[in-house]
Amino acid sequence: MNIPIFGGHQEDLWPQPFADTDVELAPDSATPDPARVGSASVCIQGVVKQHGATTVLYGIELAIKPGEFFVLLGPSGSGKTTTLRILAGLEAVSAGRVLMDGADVTTKEPGDRDVAMVFQSYALYPHMTVEHNIGFPLKMVGMAKDEIARLVAGAATKVGIGHLLQRTPGQLSGGQQQRVALARAIVRQPRLFLLDEPLSNLDAKLRLETRLELKRLQRSLGVTTVYVTHDQEEAMTLADRIAVFMDGRIVQVGSPRQIFARPLSIDVAAFIGTPPMNLLAGEWEGHAVTVGGSTVAVAAVSETSRDVVVGVRPNDLRLADGGLRARVEGVEELGDSVIVDLVVDERLVKLKTDRPPMLREGEAVFVAFAPEDAHLFDAESGARIG
Repeated sequence: MNIPIFGGHQEDLWPQPFADTDVELAPDSATPDPARVGSASVCIQGVVKQHGATTVLYGIELAIKPGEFFVLLGPSGSGKTTTLRILAGLEAVSAGRVLMDGADVTTKEPGDRDVAMVFQSYALYPHMTVEHNIGFPLKMVGMAKDEIARLVAGAATKVGIGHLLQRTPGQLSGGQQQRVALARAIVRQPRLFLLDEPLSNLDAKLRLETRLELKRLQRSLGVTTVYVTHDQEEAMTLADRIAVFMDGRIVQVGSPRQIFARPLSIDVAAFIGTPPMNLLAGEWEGHAVTVGGSTVAVAAVSETSRDVVVGVRPNDLRLADGGLRARVEGVEELGDSVIVDLVVDERLVKLKTDRPPMLREGEAVFVAFAPEDAHLFDAESGARIG
């Protein structure tokens, strides 16, 4: 399999601006020009992956636009990395097809797909300089030395490591090694860039800085990028669109705004957000939901009584003179805001506010929310209502 190694396993990938997938958010400059974009469209059709009797992926369906920054998000074991490896050609499918620009690449070797991949472990060659690490995939295909030097210098400049070309990986910080892996991925400008949790080895401050730089770089190159992470905050920051994976299935696809504002299931609601959405069992009838003996208004109406789960974001909860009865468990100081831990109907509920209340542990209070801020889910299926 001829896929140059660079980020933890193999390598090869990128091209120009990102896809306009959230019209109300994306600027005009973010829309790629088809005449000059060399990035690929990707279509995954009914992909199933089995390891013996164990099914890892159940009929994955996904369409990714040229130049799009697309994030596969989900907890460990949900199938997102397996999907990425199938795109790279490192895993064979048990059923289904993978298309790039309409061409079937399902059985193609990694080296024939024009993709590059950066893994969590950067896997740089320790005996080579940064310059030689970046240029290695070009050397493997027999490119002339002068051309390699020119392309390596350009890739290194794009990721801000032009001054480090004569160092070896052992002389670099974790963040610098990560940039070498990225430069090594983009140096051949392939059509598809695959990243598997590439920032997870960095400390928190550097991770925040690097993801902003990564998004800027991706937009400037315009290459189609598929990025795997379990960090929903990272996904929301980077993605044009997100596919949320749960137990080998895609349970929702949309822009970060769409998924946050309108989760389609209890599982998605519980996964997206920091802190995630509060979820409470209740009984819905008319314009009201009853939770643990307390009744609150909701915007939607039910003609008959039905069991539901009502979801409320921590930012949408407030302390009030009436509403849901609650007991204070503690207060988490965050500096610019606080999270109040409460118990409502024997369930932990979090309220986030930038106005620290004077509360005592064990104190009885009421919490409320605006009717339009309630998310309702069917208690049995977990699916969103309305």
